Amino acid sequence: MKGRAAVETEGPQLEALTRRLAECPAEFLAEPLLAGTGSVHVAAVVSDLLADLGGAPLGRKEAVVFEAKGRGERNRLRTVLVAAWLLHDEWFRSRRRFAAAAQRFLAEGLADLASLVPAPRLVADPDRREELARLCLRALGLRPAGETVAQAQDRLTTLSSAERQRVIREAQEAERRARAVREAMAQEAARLAAARYSPE
Repeated sequence: MKGRAAVETEGPQLEALTRRLAECPAEFLAEPLLAGTGSVHVAAVVSDLLADLGGAPLGRKEAVVFEAKGRGERNRLRTVLVAAWLLHDEWFRSRRRFAAAAQRFLAEGLADLASLVPAPRLVADPDRREELARLCLRALGLRPAGETVAQAQDRLTTLSSAERQRVIREAQEAERRARAVREAMAQEAARLAAARYSPE
């Protein structure tokens, strides 16, 4: 998570962003070009977005990040498309200063979310819409309008799919350790009982 100073600037209303995600057109949920199949050239979508945000279009080297290298990239690229739709909101476009941060976010900031959440859920599920909107704002150094820095940070932590997975993994690991201790204690009790009742 970025430090507190990174999100001092107030951004747009969160409700406007989550509503925009709920209205995401089907084209942004279409299949990305992948091994000759699919219909959406993700790098071209991102390049157009960056230009509309006041930046330069992607260069060839930068575009490679938005091209599929295998089937495992499919959901990441679909997640990039949904986030690109969100970032094309008039609030961001009118400021003409978010292109660099948006490019970094789309290139590097969505892998964890995409590994846990299918892209269509970022549109259909209210909590996942809010999570993506908050991740976008944080990546741009913003917090939702009307929220303090602490409120924005706490709510994102509460919603975080990655944080939830971490808690689940820790709980599973704790249960595995507790089970191993119980089994060891049962074996030791059985050994002692067997020793007590075995003939001298």
